[in-house]
Amino acid sequence: MMPAMPGTHSVPAQPWHARYPDGVPRGIDPTPYPTLVAMFDATVARFPTRPAFGNFGHLLSFRELQRHTLDFAAWLQHALHVVRGDRIALMMPNVLSYPVAMLGALRAGATVVNVNPLYTPRELK
Repeated sequence: MMPAMPGTHSVPAQPWHARYPDGVPRGIDPTPYPTLVAMFDATVARFPTRPAFGNFGHLLSFRELQRHTLDFAAWLQHALHVVRGDRIALMMPNVLSYPVAMLGALRAGATVVNVNPLYTPRELK
């Protein structure tokens, strides 16, 4: 196992680590961040123009993703009156809308409940 980089936690070796480029940490130290949104915002500040996600040939930079999550969070709070602690089910495939919705819901204070889009009505119930 590769030694942990400064600011990272040591994690047990996993098969996919063999595909990591040199210098990519195998784990992170989340303790400096009170929330996942705070960790995301710190990443935006550090890498604003780098690609955050890509899908079907379209890339979103960290800054663009942050802007979309802020807009979505505001819509949830003002149009749907979502308040801290509300649960929001996300029933989506792996597309660019998912990280926007997930981070936006967290930013609005909601708890994200992931729901598989292939669930049957019985499984959803």
